[in-house]
Amino acid sequence: MAEMKTPGPDHPITLEAAKGRLQAAYSGHVIADSENVVMLREATYPPVAYFPRADVEMAFLARTSHRTHCPYKGDAAYFTLDMDGHIAENAVWSYEDPYEAMTAIREMIAFYPNVVEIRPVAGSVPDVDVEAVVLHTDAGDGTTQAPHWAPTVDEPLP
Repeated sequence: MAEMKTPGPDHPITLEAAKGRLQAAYSGHVIADSENVVMLREATYPPVAYFPRADVEMAFLARTSHRTHCPYKGDAAYFTLDMDGHIAENAVWSYEDPYEAMTAIREMIAFYPNVVEIRPVAGSVPDVDVEAVVLHTDAGDGTTQAPHWAPTVDEPLP
Protein backbone atom coordinates (compact mmCIF):
# COMPACT_ATOMS: atom_id res chain seq x y z
CA MET A 1 0.00 0.00 0.00
CA ALA A 2 1.22 3.51 -0.86
CA GLU A 3 2.40 5.71 1.97
CA MET A 4 0.05 8.50 3.07
CA LYS A 5 1.63 11.70 4.37
CA THR A 6 -0.04 14.56 6.18
CA PRO A 7 0.65 18.16 5.06
CA GLY A 8 2.58 20.11 7.67
CA PRO A 9 5.30 22.74 8.14
CA ASP A 10 7.79 20.75 6.07
CA HIS A 11 5.29 20.35 3.19
CA PRO A 12 2.37 22.79 3.57
CA ILE A 13 -0.79 22.46 1.50
CA THR A 14 -3.54 25.06 1.69
CA LEU A 15 -6.95 25.01 0.03
CA GLU A 16 -9.06 28.12 -0.45
CA ALA A 17 -11.87 29.36 -2.64
CA ALA A 18 -10.67 31.26 -5.69
CA LYS A 19 -11.58 34.92 -5.78
CA GLY A 20 -14.26 35.47 -8.39
CA ARG A 21 -15.15 33.37 -11.39
CA LEU A 22 -12.48 31.48 -13.36
CA GLN A 23 -12.48 29.91 -16.78
CA ALA A 24 -10.30 27.25 -18.38
CA ALA A 25 -9.74 27.62 -22.13
CA TYR A 26 -8.22 25.10 -24.53
CA SER A 27 -7.65 25.57 -28.25
CA GLY A 28 -9.67 28.79 -28.19
CA HIS A 29 -12.69 27.28 -26.41
CA VAL A 30 -13.90 27.69 -22.83
CA ILE A 31 -14.06 24.18 -21.38
CA ALA A 32 -14.68 25.13 -17.75
CA ASP A 33 -16.37 28.12 -16.14
CA SER A 34 -16.99 28.31 -12.41
CA GLU A 35 -17.46 30.52 -9.38
CA ASN A 36 -16.59 27.53 -7.15
CA VAL A 37 -12.94 26.91 -8.00
CA VAL A 38 -10.67 25.66 -5.22
CA MET A 39 -7.06 26.90 -5.27
CA LEU A 40 -4.53 24.40 -3.97
CA ARG A 41 -1.16 25.75 -2.90
CA GLU A 42 1.38 23.04 -2.17
CA ALA A 43 4.86 23.70 -0.78
CA THR A 44 6.87 25.59 -3.41
CA TYR A 45 4.79 24.47 -6.43
CA PRO A 46 2.69 26.97 -8.40
CA PRO A 47 -0.98 27.16 -7.30
CA VAL A 48 -3.40 24.79 -9.04
CA ALA A 49 -7.03 25.62 -9.82
CA TYR A 50 -9.49 22.75 -9.25
CA PHE A 51 -12.84 23.12 -11.03
CA PRO A 52 -16.03 21.33 -9.96
CA ARG A 53 -16.75 18.54 -12.44
CA ALA A 54 -20.26 19.95 -13.01
CA ASP A 55 -18.66 23.16 -14.38
CA VAL A 56 -16.35 21.36 -16.85
CA GLU A 57 -17.34 20.32 -20.38
CA MET A 58 -16.56 16.64 -19.77
CA ALA A 59 -17.55 15.71 -23.36
CA PHE A 60 -14.12 16.98 -24.49
CA LEU A 61 -12.24 14.78 -21.99
CA ALA A 62 -11.47 11.08 -22.40
CA ARG A 63 -10.23 9.04 -19.44
CA THR A 64 -6.82 7.43 -19.97
CA SER A 65 -5.05 4.58 -18.23
CA HIS A 66 -2.39 6.95 -16.88
CA ARG A 67 -2.28 7.25 -13.07
CA THR A 68 0.01 9.00 -10.61
CA HIS A 69 0.29 8.89 -6.85
CA CYS A 70 0.90 11.78 -4.46
CA PRO A 71 1.67 10.80 -0.87
CA TYR A 72 -0.29 13.88 0.31
CA LYS A 73 -3.34 13.77 -1.98
CA GLY A 74 -3.70 10.17 -3.15
CA ASP A 75 -4.12 8.64 -6.61
CA ALA A 76 -4.85 10.85 -9.62
CA ALA A 77 -6.77 9.74 -12.71
CA TYR A 78 -5.96 11.46 -16.01
CA PHE A 79 -7.88 12.60 -19.07
CA THR A 80 -6.93 13.59 -22.59
CA LEU A 81 -8.41 16.73 -24.14
CA ASP A 82 -9.76 16.59 -27.68
CA MET A 83 -11.05 19.85 -29.15
CA ASP A 84 -11.44 20.36 -32.90
CA GLY A 85 -8.70 17.81 -33.58
CA HIS A 86 -6.30 19.39 -31.10
CA ILE A 87 -5.32 16.64 -28.70
CA ALA A 88 -3.49 17.06 -25.39
CA GLU A 89 -2.79 13.69 -23.81
CA ASN A 90 -3.05 13.41 -20.03
CA ALA A 91 -3.42 17.20 -19.70
CA VAL A 92 -6.20 16.95 -17.12
CA TRP A 93 -6.32 15.15 -13.78
CA SER A 94 -8.65 14.45 -10.91
CA TYR A 95 -8.34 13.01 -7.41
CA GLU A 96 -11.54 10.99 -7.38
CA ASP A 97 -10.90 9.46 -3.97
CA PRO A 98 -8.29 11.66 -2.26
CA TYR A 99 -6.86 11.25 1.20
CA GLU A 100 -8.97 12.65 4.04
CA ALA A 101 -7.01 15.93 4.30
CA MET A 102 -7.77 16.69 0.64
CA THR A 103 -11.49 15.90 0.39
CA ALA A 104 -12.13 19.46 -0.84
CA ILE A 105 -10.71 18.45 -4.25
CA ARG A 106 -12.63 15.14 -4.52
CA GLU A 107 -14.02 14.72 -8.04
CA MET A 108 -12.68 18.14 -9.08
CA ILE A 109 -10.75 18.72 -12.29
CA ALA A 110 -7.33 20.36 -12.71
CA PHE A 111 -5.53 21.31 -15.92
CA TYR A 112 -1.86 21.60 -16.80
CA PRO A 113 -1.31 25.37 -17.15
CA ASN A 114 1.09 24.94 -20.09
CA VAL A 115 -1.81 23.35 -22.03
CA VAL A 116 -4.96 25.05 -20.72
CA GLU A 117 -5.27 28.76 -19.96
CA ILE A 118 -6.80 29.51 -16.56
CA ARG A 119 -8.16 33.05 -16.50
CA PRO A 120 -10.40 35.25 -14.38
CA VAL A 121 -13.68 36.43 -15.84
CA ALA A 122 -13.69 40.22 -16.13
CA GLY A 123 -15.86 41.89 -13.53
CA SER A 124 -16.22 38.82 -11.34
CA VAL A 125 -13.72 40.10 -8.77
CA PRO A 126 -14.65 43.40 -7.14
CA ASP A 127 -12.48 46.18 -8.48
CA VAL A 128 -10.37 48.13 -5.99
CA ASP A 129 -10.97 51.87 -5.99
CA VAL A 130 -7.32 52.83 -6.51
CA GLU A 131 -8.04 56.55 -6.20
CA ALA A 132 -9.59 56.06 -2.75
CA VAL A 133 -6.60 54.04 -1.58
CA VAL A 134 -4.10 56.59 -2.90
CA LEU A 135 -5.99 59.49 -1.30
CA HIS A 136 -5.79 57.77 2.08
CA THR A 137 -2.05 57.16 1.96
CA ASP A 138 0.57 59.30 3.65
CA ALA A 139 1.14 62.62 1.88
CA GLY A 140 4.79 62.60 2.89
CA ASP A 141 4.46 64.96 5.84
CA GLY A 142 2.75 62.54 8.19
CA THR A 143 -0.77 63.48 7.14
CA THR A 144 -3.09 61.76 4.73
CA GLN A 145 -4.32 63.29 1.51
CA ALA A 146 -7.96 62.83 2.50
CA PRO A 147 -9.94 62.53 5.71
CA HIS A 148 -9.34 59.36 7.68
CA TRP A 149 -11.54 56.37 7.01
CA ALA A 150 -14.03 55.56 9.72
CA PRO A 151 -12.61 53.09 12.23
CA THR A 152 -13.65 49.47 11.80
CA VAL A 153 -13.26 48.70 15.53
CA ASP A 154 -14.09 50.46 18.75
CA GLU A 155 -11.52 52.14 20.95
CA PRO A 156 -10.14 49.75 23.56
CA LEU A 157 -11.57 50.01 27.03
CA PRO A 158 -9.28 51.54 29.71
